[in-house]
Amino acid sequence: MSGGELTLGAVLARLEEREGEIISQAEAAREQIAQLTTQLGELDRAAEEVRITRKTLLELPDPQPSAALAPKLPDHPAYQQIMAVFTAARHPLRARQVCEAMDLTVAPNNINNIRLKLKRLTDRGILTETEQGLFTQPRP
Repeated sequence: MSGGELTLGAVLARLEEREGEIISQAEAAREQIAQLTTQLGELDRAAEEVRITRKTLLELPDPQPSAALAPKLPDHPAYQQIMAVFTAARHPLRARQVCEAMDLTVAPNNINNIRLKLKRLTDRGILTETEQGLFTQPRP
């Protein structure tokens, strides 16, 4: 035998080594397959939950439109007078203009009292303040 020839023992050892590498790679592939199978199962379950949720939501009856409750006007007669002024007005008004329309004396106390009432009506959704100090009825 010359130095370039392989002995039967060397060939068998090399085959055994190669077999070990292949077995190791196969185990790694099996582990990846197991992980991917688990991940695939989780994704399938999540997709099924989404399908069930969608189906359930589609089977729900359409909600009936609730009758929007009109905001309640305070009982004080001044509020009825203010609303009468806004019903007659064709444009937004300031507190001073409301005082004038109600035939109140244009004095700081009266203007401030009307402004407070206008703010209360705005807070209740009966009026809107289009810009600071300018009030109007909301348009549908």
